[in-house]
Order: sequence, then C-alpha cells, then structure tokens
Amino acid sequence: MQRMITAALLSSLLIPALATAQERERNRDENAFNWTGKVSAGSWVRVRNLNGDIDVQPGTGADTEIKAEKNWRRGDPKDVRFEVIKDGDNVTICALWFEQSSCDADGYHSRGDHEDRGRRNNDVSVHFTVKLAKGVKVLTSTVNGGIDIRGASAEAVAHTVNGEVDVATTTGPVEASTVNGGLSVRMDEIQGTGDMDFSTVNGSVTVEAPASLNAEVRMSTVNGGVSSMYPLTIIGRIQPKSIRGTIGTGGRQIKLSTVNGSIELRKL
Repeated sequence: MQRMITAALLSSLLIPALATAQERERNRDENAFNWTGKVSAGSWVRVRNLNGDIDVQPGTGADTEIKAEKNWRRGDPKDVRFEVIKDGDNVTICALWFEQSSCDADGYHSRGDHEDRGRRNNDVSVHFTVKLAKGVKVLTSTVNGGIDIRGASAEAVAHTVNGEVDVATTTGPVEASTVNGGLSVRMDEIQGTGDMDFSTVNGSVTVEAPASLNAEVRMSTVNGGVSSMYPLTIIGRIQPKSIRGTIGTGGRQIKLSTVNGSIELRKL
C-alpha cells in the first residue's frame, strides 16, 4: 500500500515528466483544471489536495478524467496552481498553494519562505472530481475535506485529516484513514494478499467485505463498541473494546481502529 506524506521539508525536488500526446490538459478558465489521459489498468492515479473534497466515480470509457474547481471567499485563487507528474504509466495530480511547494508520488514537499507564510490565511479550496477508467488504481489525499470513492475496480487508498471517508469498490484491497471523521468501506471482492488498515480518532469505522474473507483481524476502540459478523477464532484474551482473531484460514492482516467511536466488520 502507498502512503501519504505531507509537509516534508526537502530541498531536492523531482523533475516532472512531460505529458504525452495522448493527454490533454485544458486551463482556459484559470479557476478550473481539466486533465484527460489514458492510464493503463494496474497503474496508479494519485490525486493530492490540501483544502477541499475529492470525489471519485467510475468512468465511461478508456480515458481517466480529472477536474478541479477552486472556491474562495476572501483568498486569491491565483495563489493555487495545479501540477501533473508522470512516472511510468502512473499519474500524480496536485493542487499547490505556495510558490516553494512541490508534489510527487510520495506527497507534498515545502521550503516555505516569508511570502508563503504570509499567504497561509488564503481560504481557497479545491474540489476534485475523478472519473476513473476500469482497472486503474487510485490514491487520494487531502487535509481539510472529505473523500468519496464510488465504483473503483482496483486498489484504492484514501487519506484525510478533517473529513469523512466513504469508499465502495467492486475490487479491493482498500486502505483508508482520517482523524476527525468516520470511515465507511465496502469491498465486493478483494484481490491479492496485501494487508489493510482502517483508522480514525474521532469517528466510527464500518467495513463490509465478502463472505469468503480469510484474514487475521485486529479491532480496537477506547470509547465505543466492537462487533464482527464473521465467526472469529480469538487470539489472546477476550476484551470488550479490543478483539484479535482469525477469520477463516487467516492470511492478510486487517486492522480497524478508532478512539472515539464504534468498530463494525460486516459480511456481505
């Protein structure tokens, strides 16, 4: 699983690769962004944001489409720009707020100066909408905003800090996290044997998985309850707010955790 890295203080930056002829980036409206291109099945589309929601929907053709709109009350939309980075067949698209910031497959990097610090009260937000081609993996990250992924047909990753996360995929695995918000995840099918992690601090976690699930599961909360629709072979002591056990024949590790909220593992 890939993970989000924010506000890393690095002095070296990756050089963005040039877009191919198959891609189209249209910016006639300086307050909007549009990108369309072919991303092969099994490759990654990464969308990174700092302030605003990200919505992912199934596409209708072979292309992946990414749109973004700026919203503001008192800020300056010109302070927010977009960057497209290609690495192999993978595509990363970022909303960047500061002149000294950059972004790549690993996350944001910043070398903030006085000018950038003076713009930190900029209230511009960016709303991303992604129409994802079949079989393309998706990684989404933001700080202040919710993430909604619907109809993804490959691995999906969703990370935010302040916002709800709602993911529904025809094919997992999924990784999701927030700090202030709940998590709701549904996977009709899970491929591979990779581990999965679902975590928040202030909110509940609900995960729905196929009836054929085999996994080693750990579920824990501090203020809330824990429940599983799957029969569990308990490992260690039975505790009302923390359960560790085996589903089926075991295998992949699945962790569900919160501090203030309930944990539910549901069988489809």
